Amino acid sequence: MDEAVEDYSDAVIASKRHVKFFQRCLQVLPCSYSSLDTSRLTVAFFALSGLDILGSLDIVEAEKQEIINWIYSLQVLPDTANSEESLSRCGFRGSSTIGIKYNPSQDETSVFHPYDLGHVAMTYTGLASLIILGDDLSRVNIPAITAGLRALQLEDGSFSALENGSENDMRFVFCACCISYMLQDWSGIDQDKAVAFIQNSLTHDFGIGQGPGQEGHGGTTFCAIASLVLMGRLETAFTERQLEGLKRWCLFRQQSGFNGRPNKKTDTCYSFWVGSTLKLLGVFDMIDFRWNRNYVLSTEDTSMGGFAKWPDYHPDALHGYLGLCGLSMMGEEGLLPIHPALNITQRAADHLHSVHNKWKSGDDAHKR
Repeated sequence: MDEAVEDYSDAVIASKRHVKFFQRCLQVLPCSYSSLDTSRLTVAFFALSGLDILGSLDIVEAEKQEIINWIYSLQVLPDTANSEESLSRCGFRGSSTIGIKYNPSQDETSVFHPYDLGHVAMTYTGLASLIILGDDLSRVNIPAITAGLRALQLEDGSFSALENGSENDMRFVFCACCISYMLQDWSGIDQDKAVAFIQNSLTHDFGIGQGPGQEGHGGTTFCAIASLVLMGRLETAFTERQLEGLKRWCLFRQQSGFNGRPNKKTDTCYSFWVGSTLKLLGVFDMIDFRWNRNYVLSTEDTSMGGFAKWPDYHPDALHGYLGLCGLSMMGEEGLLPIHPALNITQRAADHLHSVHNKWKSGDDAHKR
């Protein structure tokens, strides 16, 4: 085990401060966040998710429609003059940094800009945020998004982040699977190739890396296992021996909290990345809840709210939300349960499934 942390067995999380923390993340951020300007949508996702898991989305009720309209304004639509060729760049952009006009109605196709491309991670967080806010996805251009996904999948089964070349790894396989699941349209993914990429990324010690030959990592192991669960391929992708090895590798990530790789420091976010993987593998109850809870609470900022990577470090939106997820999976009072594969609350997932049921019954003709 890592060095012991203070015993928080009787502690109660500072819920009101966390609500204010996530509310601030939606409104104004310090200059140190300027590097995230092109991915504002992901920051908004963590803030909305944090409010949701705290059962406090009502605090943004007055601004909810404005936030929904802003998210739709980030949808990259086919170009009017060249709609077929421009389909490959469709999805959601992370912000309006490149100067795209804010168009809350989204009642017309996009004006072409050579650097205006959908990003697979922003498309995932954009769709997830709409679901969290109770939207019915009626303004999502599903054929354009699935065409964009098809353009991003590489021959080895992985996905690039955006068109015309970028990093490609397991994170974006996960994003593509979440998008396809949320839209109930898997035509943008060659699932066999995606499964093969995941299988080829299994390491000698049964972690899963960013790609073949890469070191096993808690975050990418989650992305791989969650992708297989969403595709319904977990039990067929790996042998029983490999699944047992994966369980063992993940269980060995617990020190006090969890780390992401052998011989690395514990970090609040892995309470979700590794914890959710153990949930999906059916062995979450084998962890030491007390040690994990103590570590997560040791990173809580009880003055301004939020959670940090490490104790006595500054909080941020990602670790704030994922810290709450780790506590939620252990049954922390006052937190909503989560859907571990999609990384949203079960409440939001239930709303998503109600949208799917409407599509199946034909009550909403938008999908096709």
